[in-house]
Amino acid sequence: MSRRKGSQDQLQLFPGLVDETPERRGVGPASVPEDVQALDEALPRGIYLGGSTWSFPGWAGLIYDGRYTESKLAHEGLAAYAQHPLLRAVGVDRTHYAPVEAQDLARYADVVPEDFRFLVKAHEACTIARWPDRPRYGEHRGQVNPLFLDPLYAADQVVEPFVHGLGEKGGALLFQFAPQDLGVAAKFADELHAFLSDLPKGPLYAVELRNREMLTPAYADALAAVGACHCHNVLPRMQSIRQQAKLAGTGRPGNPATIVRWMLGPGMTYESAGRLYAPFDRMRAPDPAARKAVADLAREALAAGRPFLCTINNNAEGCAPLSAVELAREIVGPSPP
Repeated sequence: MSRRKGSQDQLQLFPGLVDETPERRGVGPASVPEDVQALDEALPRGIYLGGSTWSFPGWAGLIYDGRYTESKLAHEGLAAYAQHPLLRAVGVDRTHYAPVEAQDLARYADVVPEDFRFLVKAHEACTIARWPDRPRYGEHRGQVNPLFLDPLYAADQVVEPFVHGLGEKGGALLFQFAPQDLGVAAKFADELHAFLSDLPKGPLYAVELRNREMLTPAYADALAAVGACHCHNVLPRMQSIRQQAKLAGTGRPGNPATIVRWMLGPGMTYESAGRLYAPFDRMRAPDPAARKAVADLAREALAAGRPFLCTINNNAEGCAPLSAVELAREIVGPSPP
């Protein structure tokens, strides 16, 4: 028995002394409205919707039974998050900034249902050709990155923890290429193909681009040749996800999955959206056009027998859980009279 658990059991003997402060008790799930429970029954299996992460205090009453600090939710909130019937997936961003050990990822897997899926970002060392000139990169800032598209580093520091930590719950391992100089598109496609070909077989690899000029038929061919898939991103700087799907060959036979990250509304930046939408507890800027486009891709994936995984950022419409509910409604379609 843990020390904290023992303390709580002793306090239960004296009702007047029971410590019910949010930071003392565990994180519990919020109650789920009946219409959302019914929507869960209607939403087909193989559709995985979720947030870009789970540690938002503003989700109190929507996902969590009270208001907790971001730190507490980061450490203890995932189990409660995963009890929401429509949140069948979540993004893991911390792996983007530094490698994470398998045992840490296994702790995530241990608290979610069997049919839950994680979209995990690969360490940025795999996908940055030259380190940006920013303070957080220290002595490496501005220098060429020797680990860029290095399959040995990726296999050891990224793939191995992903596979052994998450197992079947590892929905996809995402290589996100930040906006940067990637050279000639055809050459980048060849380099990407070589990199993906040399990675261990088994996991589903996804690639997200932030340079729209890199999204070419050669890129689509590189993904198809190794059984990887494109991650469609809803971002003002990129093509529409419908155009991305066409250019990336999402509808090709054999494409293993359709993956979307719905991140930002038109004309917005992360900074401006964050300021306007915090604390992310309501729909601040509904985007029905983006919602319909994402839902169309989901229905097409279902028709083709492909799993569909979509993570949603609070900065898309103001509140990722509410966006997931409305997206589920769009996918299911109107109820029969």
